Amino acid sequence: MSETVNTFEAQQQGRPTGPLVRGYEVIIGFETHAQLSTASKIFSRASTAFGAEPNTQACAVDLALPGTLPVMNKGAVERAIKLGLALGSHIAPRSVFARKNYFYPDLPKGYQISQFEIPVVQGGAVSFFVGEEQKTVRLVRAHLEEDAGKSLHEDFVGQSGIDLNRAGTPLLEIVTEPDMRSTAEAVAYAKELHKIVTWIGICDGNMQEGSFRCDANVSVRRPGEKLGTRREIKNLNSFKFMQQAIDYEIRWQIDEIEDGRKIEQATVLFDPDTGETRAMRAKEDSADYRYFPDPDLPPLVIAADWIERVKADMPELPRAMAERYVRDHGLSEYDAAQLTQSAALAGYFDEAVKAGATPKLASNWITGEMARRLNAAEIGIEAAPVKAQQLAQLVKRIADGTLPNNAARQVFEALWTGEGSDVDAIIEAKDLKPMNDAGALDKILDEVIAKNAKNVEEYRGGKEKALNALVGQVMKASGGKANPAQVTELLKAKLA
Repeated sequence: MSETVNTFEAQQQGRPTGPLVRGYEVIIGFETHAQLSTASKIFSRASTAFGAEPNTQACAVDLALPGTLPVMNKGAVERAIKLGLALGSHIAPRSVFARKNYFYPDLPKGYQISQFEIPVVQGGAVSFFVGEEQKTVRLVRAHLEEDAGKSLHEDFVGQSGIDLNRAGTPLLEIVTEPDMRSTAEAVAYAKELHKIVTWIGICDGNMQEGSFRCDANVSVRRPGEKLGTRREIKNLNSFKFMQQAIDYEIRWQIDEIEDGRKIEQATVLFDPDTGETRAMRAKEDSADYRYFPDPDLPPLVIAADWIERVKADMPELPRAMAERYVRDHGLSEYDAAQLTQSAALAGYFDEAVKAGATPKLASNWITGEMARRLNAAEIGIEAAPVKAQQLAQLVKRIADGTLPNNAARQVFEALWTGEGSDVDAIIEAKDLKPMNDAGALDKILDEVIAKNAKNVEEYRGGKEKALNALVGQVMKASGGKANPAQVTELLKAKLA
């Protein structure tokens, strides 16, 4: 329902500009449909389970057949309250449901029950990082509504099928101000919102099943000019496609303007096979839907004590957890944000620290080597072969000087591949203990100095980088067992 994004030009005058694309500023606003994790639909007892045979989970209430009346699902309201609490929004003590009138084959009753003038969640913000720069996107609203059915085109020649199982599925539509200024910001915002709704348990976040899908309103303008005409890219159900679709749409709009053509407001679809967006229909505004209060539903009244009860059951939020990591563990805001990308990842870090790992070292390994391997294997932290207690044991051996970094990576490799399960046993089996024989190390130093006269001369001539080359040679000759810091100090003494 992107008509809500149409009224914010006045608020944009003081907003920061982003990186220009061919001399144009990009303006992006988002509407996200999060399917709520209730077992039944928003106004009926029909199941919301995914994957059932078509038209087996749509009851008479979902289709508004004569003699039926919708009844509000309390669980859906509580999930809306949770989102409002998580995003610092105002939760309306009284909100109203309306009928949004339009005809489409997968909406046989001819209207959708939604909220319009008074939504249940108002305002709020989502903060996130793009690289190491923190951004904040303001929210307009989040309102409760029912989903429509689904048109199926693939399995029918020359005709379409209609599956009404989704009709009446509870949704929260989360609408932003047009605050985003680049594709990177838009994707980062969507990922952060996805993290929040799954963290607090109101949505399973499954994008392939349509549980979390985004519409991006995109326009371009010359810096300082009024907002350009927007086009809405519908139903983006992967972060990869989201990036491709917005990038293409930006290029397309600039090309149209540069060629002297006007941008027409429209709803567009992204085709992942061609990488292009294409217009589906002229975009409607709110007046086209002829909203009026639903006569079958009384106003939704949320008492203050209900909000307090929901608040008491909320988990620690990612932003609060990140602040705790900065305060208690001395981590940077960026590292803390990386560790709170999911509840499972934060739990892994907490477990490692509880097992005795130095927080900063544990953070470095989780966001570095661990993240690299998880991405390569396309698995989550829950499926990591290296358990939190094992990582803690590894980090403790690094901290007490038992393992130099190169040797630590060998131990991590053995843990990851299942070659071993105990850090100390792997260290013994691979003979990775540091070199403690001062005589042997001194001999290696002398040999390296003798074989690398050029580096020695450069270092004595003031080139500090030459010392690093010498340290590398010593580490290589010692099989990675020497302590790099100790080697550096000994070399400096010998070359003084």
